[in-house]
Amino acid sequence: MPVLEAENVRKRFGGVVALDGGAVAVEPGEVHFLMGSNGSGKSTLCKVIAGVVAPDHGSVLLDGEPLRVAGPREARAHRIAVVYQELSLIPRMSVARNIMLGIEPRGRFGLVDLPRLHDEAARAAETFSSVVGPGFRMDMPVDRLPPDEQQIVEILKALATDPRIIIFDEATSSLHREQVKVLFDVVRDLKARGRSVIFISHRMEEVFEVGDRATVLRNGQTVGTLRLAEAGKDDIVRMMVGHEPAAPGARAATTRATDEMMRVEGLASERLRDVSFVLRAGEILGLGGLHGQGQSDLLLCLFGALPAAAGTVEVAGRVVASQTPRGAMKRAMAYISGDRARHGVLAIRPVLENMALCHLQKANRLAFRRSRLARDVLPTVERLRMVLGGLDSPVKELSGGNQQKVVIGKWLMTEPKVVLMDDPTKGIDVHTKEELYGLVRAMCDEGAAVVWHSSEDAELLSNADRILVFNEGRIVDELSGERLSELELCAAAMKTARETTGADGAS
Repeated sequence: MPVLEAENVRKRFGGVVALDGGAVAVEPGEVHFLMGSNGSGKSTLCKVIAGVVAPDHGSVLLDGEPLRVAGPREARAHRIAVVYQELSLIPRMSVARNIMLGIEPRGRFGLVDLPRLHDEAARAAETFSSVVGPGFRMDMPVDRLPPDEQQIVEILKALATDPRIIIFDEATSSLHREQVKVLFDVVRDLKARGRSVIFISHRMEEVFEVGDRATVLRNGQTVGTLRLAEAGKDDIVRMMVGHEPAAPGARAATTRATDEMMRVEGLASERLRDVSFVLRAGEILGLGGLHGQGQSDLLLCLFGALPAAAGTVEVAGRVVASQTPRGAMKRAMAYISGDRARHGVLAIRPVLENMALCHLQKANRLAFRRSRLARDVLPTVERLRMVLGGLDSPVKELSGGNQQKVVIGKWLMTEPKVVLMDDPTKGIDVHTKEELYGLVRAMCDEGAAVVWHSSEDAELLSNADRILVFNEGRIVDELSGERLSELELCAAAMKTARETTGADGAS
């Protein structure tokens, strides 16, 4: 008998139907993936199970009995825990206090026993000790940690409740490879102890690495469930999109690039060391290498959001004296982040305001007609095939993929010539990724140039004309032509700056 079963769940948010017959059945000791395009209802179904969202219709059964929970506290009482992609941490609170939030050990007079709390939190965090930095301390406020370590705190917070059923909603999207390996060891341990795991992920390799079964949703409805030992990637994609998967888009055999769009010479910052390259019109320039080796810092420096200590940047043949984000926008540059919460959208504001924000800033317009603005925004909404209740809908009510389309759309409104993309497909589904790939290629065909950092090697290899491989803040290799292969990229990523520059650091 399934330990957890959701049947015929329906949920509507205003004019958007999030679920229209969603269902899933999870066995004890099983790792069960929920798959589907963004907006298919995966996260909403999980929120119904966790009691965060009340269904309009349908039922959830736990051990064959109706489960009625009115919020996370009641879900915890039933030993159901959720790890959200959008973090639920208290920023100014310490790592230890966040991990033990709601389950704090008590001493005399019912007061929190802080020494014991720190000890228990530290023991819980030991599993991830090999994949976090020296700043990951129990007394450190979580808002001073990098995003990957904040995600680990979110995971530890859920694990500390000793759940029977744990839901991971895109929990790996902020983690690097070694951290994901540790998490999967934790998942295997949970499975061995008879716990049930529900996993939402858009990384297909993760599905087949640790999953037992996968349930596919499309347009709010459950399409079917597959045993992963008997299925392949194409079977899942076919169920997700409702037709045969398209062949992967191949990049151009030779670089389409012509005119020089940007020249960077000797750029240095707190994390960057002597970075130099040329970007040409029509080119997709990939930034590869292991996670956190300076790729994001480069994009932020180029956009003026991080200061550069040395080096020069030329845009369209003119030296940029002191770059700022506003100045970058005036130079027809755009910065598209995969971290929607921090750098992407104003989640509580309407879609219209988010989409028009950069457009109005670039044009330096303080006054506008809302009706005129809506007419300006609609072509971009249609081009991106966004699914939303209306332009007045708050962005937070959209699916993750449609939120990311808002991030992309607001920059498309500025008609950029140089597009800086920092892991823009993080947390979005296969179908939406393919739409983005096509959009980027179309922009390049129209003369734009793209600098693209991705945490997925396959994404870079199938889209980039060249890949600059980073390690320790330096470019340690450049791949193009026949060297654009998984083997070459992995080998280059393992190089160190010392190997490249010599033991004395001379270039």
